[in-house]
Amino acid sequence: MTTTISLPPGLTITAPLPETAAEVLTPGALSFVAELHRRFDARRRALLSARENRQTQLDAGELPDFLPETAPIRSGDWKISPLPADLQDRRVEITGPVDRKMVINALNSGARVFMADFEDASSPVWNNMVDGQLNLRDAVRGTISLEQGGKSYRLNEHPAVLFVRPRGLHLPEKHVTVDSEAMSGALFDFGLYAFHNLHERLSQGTGTYFYLPKLESHLEARWWNEVFSFTEDTLGVPRGTVRATVLIETILAAFEMDEILYELREHSAGLNSGRWDYIFSYIKKFRQRSDKIVPDRAQVTMAVPMMANYSKLAIQTCHRRGAPAIGGMSAFIPVKNDPAANDRAFEQVRADKEREATNGHDGTWVAHPGMVGLATEVFDRLMPAPNQINSGKQDGLQVTADDLLTPPQGTVTEGGVRTNISVGIQYLAAWLQGRGAVPIHNLMEDAATAEISRAQLWQWLHHSVQLDDGRTLTPSLLDALFAEELGQLGADFSAAGQLFKDVATRSPLADFLTLPAYRQLA
Repeated sequence: MTTTISLPPGLTITAPLPETAAEVLTPGALSFVAELHRRFDARRRALLSARENRQTQLDAGELPDFLPETAPIRSGDWKISPLPADLQDRRVEITGPVDRKMVINALNSGARVFMADFEDASSPVWNNMVDGQLNLRDAVRGTISLEQGGKSYRLNEHPAVLFVRPRGLHLPEKHVTVDSEAMSGALFDFGLYAFHNLHERLSQGTGTYFYLPKLESHLEARWWNEVFSFTEDTLGVPRGTVRATVLIETILAAFEMDEILYELREHSAGLNSGRWDYIFSYIKKFRQRSDKIVPDRAQVTMAVPMMANYSKLAIQTCHRRGAPAIGGMSAFIPVKNDPAANDRAFEQVRADKEREATNGHDGTWVAHPGMVGLATEVFDRLMPAPNQINSGKQDGLQVTADDLLTPPQGTVTEGGVRTNISVGIQYLAAWLQGRGAVPIHNLMEDAATAEISRAQLWQWLHHSVQLDDGRTLTPSLLDALFAEELGQLGADFSAAGQLFKDVATRSPLADFLTLPAYRQLA
């Protein structure tokens, strides 16, 4: 069933409205997001244009480096605003989509933080985005519940601290226009959540917390900081009520971590090492360079120098500024009906989390409630204090541009090509059906891992990479492998297979898989 709502002048909604819409898309909320659009969207589009210009420079052969014009910020003696009490201990964080059951289970999982994700773990089907806001509003108030499959789901007495990740700056909300312009998905997601929950959170003695995805420069962090300040002033709450952790998940942002913290220092909640999108960004930004070939995804672990250097630099930068440094996602999930495979998954997660805790991270991510206990045990054992901000770990680290830019050693295999094809098609098929977090081959895949899959295929094909068996990856060989993998998946995957193949082979490399895919969503 659908409903009707009152729209402010200049704002149009082109999609049918679910029954829940009237509770979320209120006149006040819609007027607020329309004002966000009018004040900030032109600059958002200018920032996206700056990304395109930077890509042109990289395609022409330039390489990124630490910015000379911001050297005083990097050498300066400053810190972010003191952390709120409920952000002092973030040793285990769980992430997932904003559907009702996931929200309840994640908040009850025993993790310190749940990041409710409107971006990589959610398919931006209109009803998902609207219902997700209602689910989070109810979660904030402790009233969220669900009756499903003969089971009752309710919040326990000590739920995780809630963070929300809005969509990236590049993604539109095509169902909402303001003054005939498509609205930004980032402003839509952020604005609705802030409008409905800022005062409620303040009355509970806490703040309103966000994760910011895919930033590529400190100027983008400055834009978000101004959005936060305007929101706080307009809604009448103190500065710093909004706090945000920035995902360092682009290669360009790795060179501006100090500057990003500085721009957000009044609103900062630290940085996170977003490893999967980081690998994707590396491939995409250096798409024209044959000296930046990335081997099979399975070979690009956090132990390879490029990834280890970036992760340790994030720790050093954060701790110098009094900020938490949160580690990355482990995509492994419990394996049912295969004890040996389950043991291997748990051992890999344990090793990953021990490395993070030993290096100095203040917390980590998992993708499944079944991994919360393992990650908690590791951080309880290796980090008995609430965080390691004052531990001095990584203080003497020196990271150069080459340390961040030298690609990992390894090989490209037929198995790696096939895995990228199969995983990419399966994920995209689920995404087009409205699911953004999908278990495939005992890993929790989201949009970031699908982006790695198609970007690697493009890079290997574009540069005629030689496989470890001596063959060159030619268009005809890739066509044959696509046909075989799609044949194994079946006819139900043909539409997703065609779209995935298109973005994996067409030149130039598309910025984001989700942009052409979004045009096919309701």
